[in-house]
Amino acid sequence: MKEQFDALIEKYTELLVGETDPEKKEMVTQYALYSFIAKNMPALVKHWNSLYPEGKDEMKRIVGEIKELNEAHRAEMSRRKNEE
Repeated sequence: MKEQFDALIEKYTELLVGETDPEKKEMVTQYALYSFIAKNMPALVKHWNSLYPEGKDEMKRIVGEIKELNEAHRAEMSRRKNEE
C-alpha cells in the first residue's frame, strides 16, 4: 500500500505543481492533509494554530508557494496547448 499511496501523492504533486521532487511531494502532502483537517475539524486546526504560531506561518508559506507553483504550471500548460 505504501508504494501505491506514494504513487498517488507523486501524481497529485505533478498535476498540481508540475514537479515531483521529494521536497515538493512533502509540501503537497502537508498541504493536502492540513487542508483536509481544516475542512473537517476546523476547531482542531484553530487550536493547533494557537499552540504553534510558527507552524501556522510555515503552513501559510507552503500554501502560498504551492499556489504560485500551480499558477505557473497552469500557465505553462496553457502556453503549450496554444502552441499545438
